Amino acid sequence: MLNIFFGDMTDNDKYLENPEVYFDNTYEDRWFDDEEVKEMVKDIDNSNVVSSHLIESPVFGGMPVRDLSGGVKTLILMKFDNEHIVNASYCGDNCAKWILRIAKEKDLTIRLGYLMDFGDGLINVKVANSGKKFDNCKDLFLEAIDYL
Repeated sequence: MLNIFFGDMTDNDKYLENPEVYFDNTYEDRWFDDEEVKEMVKDIDNSNVVSSHLIESPVFGGMPVRDLSGGVKTLILMKFDNEHIVNASYCGDNCAKWILRIAKEKDLTIRLGYLMDFGDGLINVKVANSGKKFDNCKDLFLEAIDYL
């Protein structure tokens, strides 16, 4: 299930306010052997994982993993880090389907500072601020407005 905390979370010691910096200093090479990670990189950054040290970008050519977008780095952390609450505001709406997919695989708690568009389909989201569960974006947005 996806748990979303809306608003400020800086007082929580499990909160990663800047997931990009954390990722750059903690990622593991094995993460880039994962097929889902390769799909994320292709979908979000339009790039290919060549190895855990090389990403092939149509814009930048060969580049290190640390040059991936903040959105992809944040998604990868969501997938592999089970200890932290990630600031998903580093992700754009193009990451929403991936967040929902990861949350189907495991319980996932994220923090959002904006109303991410999770689409028109059914969702399974709990707002951590209130404990209320939602199955559609419209009702989720109406709830989230109180916390943003």
